[in-house]
Amino acid sequence: MKKQFLEVGKIVGTHGVRGEIRVNPWSDTPDFLSYFKTLYFDEGKEKLSVKCRPHKNIVLMTVKGIDNIEEAEKLRGKILYINRDDIKLPDGKNFIQDLIGCKVVDFDENSVEYGEISDVFKTGANDVYTVTKNGRDYLVPVIDSVVIEKNVDDGIIYIRPMKGLFDDEN
Repeated sequence: MKKQFLEVGKIVGTHGVRGEIRVNPWSDTPDFLSYFKTLYFDEGKEKLSVKCRPHKNIVLMTVKGIDNIEEAEKLRGKILYINRDDIKLPDGKNFIQDLIGCKVVDFDENSVEYGEISDVFKTGANDVYTVTKNGRDYLVPVIDSVVIEKNVDDGIIYIRPMKGLFDDEN
């Protein structure tokens, strides 16, 4: 089931003495957070009015009501969330959090289940799914010839595996 509030970063420190906060973004680019005026703590329970700007590989953020370093320091280690309704992804794009836990099934033989997605990581050319079954991890490249269909709403990813990818499974 898709979560309404998605993790987008972690507060890792302060910046300056006026309460600005350093955020480690969990997105493709630090620019992503600059589109939001509202972020959340505690999976949506606490609303924050924010202004974010990218700075190298992090995000510098000001929070309404936080105007000194002492108040900002108290937020270190907190996880930030966005509301799913505040963003529309392009067709074919998914939040990694939505992919984690999806079953990976053979497109041609639906009765063959290869495991569940336990992680997604980026390479230079394409993403790679870590598919876990019985404690064993398999790396599945996210390319059109392998990943045939993604049905994240039903929690199923259909693939046509490359020769040898799952051959050692017994």
